[in-house]
Amino acid sequence: MVRDQFIVGLVIGLPLNMDSTDSPQTQSVRAFARNISVLGLPILLQDERWSTQAVERALIDADVSRAKRAERVDSAAAAFILQGAIDSLVG
Repeated sequence: MVRDQFIVGLVIGLPLNMDSTDSPQTQSVRAFARNISVLGLPILLQDERWSTQAVERALIDADVSRAKRAERVDSAAAAFILQGAIDSLVG
């Protein structure tokens, strides 16, 4: 299935603590990344600490209602994380 979709790498949000240390959730994400490494694809663990806050601020600035923000925040945060990964690879 991965090959059918032309996937060339994976970006996974890494939920670090605010002081950059690992939490139990961070350790779970790292274990997940190790488990899927058998796919043979490059995996980038991208810091996701500020993604939700940044997206919330942007949606508020765009005057998106609270209900619509709740619907969009997860997908928008994922896009924010992906853009951060792209920026770190290009820049």
